[in-house]
Amino acid sequence: MTNTTPADNLVTTLHTLTSGQPYTARTGTMVLREETFTDGAFDGHQAKAEMFVTAYTLDGADPLTRPVTFAFNGGPGSSSVWLHLGVLGPRRVVMGDAGALLPPPYGLADNAETLLNESDLVFIDPVSTGFSRAAEGSKPDAYHGFTGDVESVGEIIRLWTTRNGRWMSPKFLAGESYGTLRAAALADHLQTRYGMYLNGLMLISSVLDFITGEFNPGNDLAYALYLPTYAAIAHYHGLHGERPLAEVLREAEEYAARDYPWALARGNRLTTEERAAAVAKVAALTGLGPDYVDRVDLRLEHIRFFTELLRSRRRIVGRLDGRFTGWDEDGGREHFDRDPSMSAIVGPYSAALNHYLRADLSYTSDLPYEILTGRVQPWSYKEFEGAHVHAADRLAAAMRDNHHLRVHVACGYHDGATPYFAAEHTFAQLRIPGELSGNVEFKYYEAGHMMYVHEPSRLRQSADLAAFVRGSLG
Repeated sequence: MTNTTPADNLVTTLHTLTSGQPYTARTGTMVLREETFTDGAFDGHQAKAEMFVTAYTLDGADPLTRPVTFAFNGGPGSSSVWLHLGVLGPRRVVMGDAGALLPPPYGLADNAETLLNESDLVFIDPVSTGFSRAAEGSKPDAYHGFTGDVESVGEIIRLWTTRNGRWMSPKFLAGESYGTLRAAALADHLQTRYGMYLNGLMLISSVLDFITGEFNPGNDLAYALYLPTYAAIAHYHGLHGERPLAEVLREAEEYAARDYPWALARGNRLTTEERAAAVAKVAALTGLGPDYVDRVDLRLEHIRFFTELLRSRRRIVGRLDGRFTGWDEDGGREHFDRDPSMSAIVGPYSAALNHYLRADLSYTSDLPYEILTGRVQPWSYKEFEGAHVHAADRLAAAMRDNHHLRVHVACGYHDGATPYFAAEHTFAQLRIPGELSGNVEFKYYEAGHMMYVHEPSRLRQSADLAAFVRGSLG
């Protein structure tokens, strides 16, 4: 073991947007330090981790008016590669789409629709993801949990803001999936810990209350909230004939909001006729056979659904994006072995990121860039012992204290990981006064969890995010 003191390792490169505007990229690690005390006496700042960031700033912009967006993905265990090279950054992955994937080694192109046109961007990889690691001699476990993660990402945001003179800049957070839970908690944490008030949150594939997706005995909520997504996926695969998607979704939402929860709650109190009607309705909406729906007692767990839907075609459908299909090694099992939508995207994004950092941003490292790692597991939720994991309460608190805080929620109709109807349910319960309800906007896309892999959705989402930033500046 060497006894070196870690130092920031940032590489600066100069670039130009497709519009002709010059920008600067600063890529590398920032040292995360913690105040240490011995017997109550302060004895310095100890290096605990080195966190990898990629920051893009538009040259010549006024830092007092130029917004800055801090972006991260989820997992837990995901780097920021998906938002970075999928929709927000100045370069983007070219991989094709469901049913028309390109072969390796895929492609990388300029992103004319980058959010850098509207806001500076800082992509953050939490500890143990990307090139972020615990400092030599330190264990990463403290950062592999809800609070440690929020505090470490919050400290990097504070540190970057301070060093770059951006305390007076409008500020936004962009999180995807678990990153939306992180963003909601960070909005409250940054306010209460540092007095840093934000202008907006971009919550992409939002999940702020885990109970909405927990298929546990006694919790029938998830079955109802997933139903419209099942209907959307069935529609995509031709199981609703020529009906428009909007019509199918409206029918599924109406049933999921009223009659379906009632039928589940009635249990064995349903009459024979009532049960038969419920079975027929769920089967028609989801594209599954009535016998199957009856055998699972009207309760369609999501992995079982993705495995069952196209069984007659010897296909499985994706969890992250139900538009994607694949093959399982065992056509008779109940739970598929791998998500075909994840299999479709991990290769293109890995190749693009590893090339881009070295070839374009001049950052080199022999470490593996952890695109999506299980090394953060087990993830600690000790703060929620005896309760389900949630952060909607912290978002509500932040909004009540900062009534200018705006929230953008992006949903993919074919997202089987964080269903759009579950996000709507969570925000319907958000404890904010009616005067603030207009601060929340929803946008929907005919794609999945990473809706930007679908080119029409990427273009529309880019425009929606740009409009959100502009509209949040008063």
